Amino acid sequence: MFDSLSERLTQTLRGITGKARLTEENVSAALRDVRMALLEADVALPVVKDFIDTVKRRALGSVVDLSLNPGEAFVKIVHEELVRVMGEANDALDLNTKPPAIILMAGLQGAGKTTTVAKLARFLKERHKKKVAVVSADVYRPAAITQLQTLAAEVGAYFIASSGDQQPLDIARRAVKEAGTQFADVLLVDTAGRLAIDADMMAEIQLLQAELEPVETLFVVDAMTGQDAANTAKAFNDALNLTGVVLAKADGDARGGAALSVRAITGKPIKFLGMGEKTDALEPFYPDRLASRILGMGDVLSLIEEAERKVDKQKAQKLARKLQKGKRFDLEDFRDQLHQMANMGGMGSLMEKLPGMNQLPPGAQAQVDDGMFTKMAVIIDSMTSHERRFPDVINGSRKQRIARGSGTQVPDVNRVLKQHKQMQKMMKKVTRKGGMQKMMRGLQGMRTPGGPSGMSR
Repeated sequence: MFDSLSERLTQTLRGITGKARLTEENVSAALRDVRMALLEADVALPVVKDFIDTVKRRALGSVVDLSLNPGEAFVKIVHEELVRVMGEANDALDLNTKPPAIILMAGLQGAGKTTTVAKLARFLKERHKKKVAVVSADVYRPAAITQLQTLAAEVGAYFIASSGDQQPLDIARRAVKEAGTQFADVLLVDTAGRLAIDADMMAEIQLLQAELEPVETLFVVDAMTGQDAANTAKAFNDALNLTGVVLAKADGDARGGAALSVRAITGKPIKFLGMGEKTDALEPFYPDRLASRILGMGDVLSLIEEAERKVDKQKAQKLARKLQKGKRFDLEDFRDQLHQMANMGGMGSLMEKLPGMNQLPPGAQAQVDDGMFTKMAVIIDSMTSHERRFPDVINGSRKQRIARGSGTQVPDVNRVLKQHKQMQKMMKKVTRKGGMQKMMRGLQGMRTPGGPSGMSR
């Protein structure tokens, strides 16, 4: 996410980090590169101008914190201004109303609106323990109703039926009543999208908003459309009382123009990021965490939260007890760890959240391939139960059999065994007294001056 912007900014800021003092000359030189990076990321020009002017004024007029060198102080200012532009803090959904709390979803066709409805339903169900009902008022695209029905079944939301021969207002009124009889906490209303903004669409959704009086009206927009996303959001905000924006397909946005422009142009907060096609790929939008990711500081808080949600706690506790008893970390344990890593989005997702990872050489980053971990799991599955528990018995002939069974080569089997040995050593260190706490403190320390990123919050 935002790879090109992150790479450009970290390169630029690395050049000023070691400066003994901030001068108009070196600040202006750095900001010229920052300006180009933001424009190439398709950030709206007024936003870029305000950002550059504010950073320059603060950098040249600031009293440097004694714990930071001047270059680090400059990076800190850039981080704080990125946070300001994107909205200061996370704006949570306001569900403090008599159930069902109604959330109206708006957006253009193809932006990912119906999928986002399913993602939000799952988010509210799993993280907020809400009973969620969903309904489609999109009578112009019959596939939209069928799509929402399928997704509702997948995420465990209550689906309220509708059809193309009904009027959107009638659907909405009936949905509110049915959601009430089902004791739903939240009702998500999917509305019709169009290929472009038009008067008829706006009039229809204005009527729906007036009728439903939703607690939230969220605009779903494709993040990959850059500042056009912000401009489209503004057009909708002029016609509707939007309460927030959802940036869909943010995982495919290497630039970041939408995230850095939406709040400034619309005045409305970004509430969520769509981070993939799966129904669990929805993240609350935290401006400070995203700013840290953009500047290569990582996002350890999100990583820890993700681990809390997605790591199988029973398996983790079982492994911890096993290791604490002095038993060895075997290949079955290693395979479980590979599956856990896949559940957390693979190595790419993990590396994005670890501090300093964007400073790895391009060659090293290119070698991180989630397919490699799938292949490793297949190789382990091709072993016997005895071989997985006692890897030392795997000799040359066994390696050849395992390679044939997994469709790989003997060197691939050797690599798995080597990786397992390295993981085994690491697990020994982690299970020693305070090992895990020390590891997490180390990750947090990487966010501060003197860590690999050389940057501070």
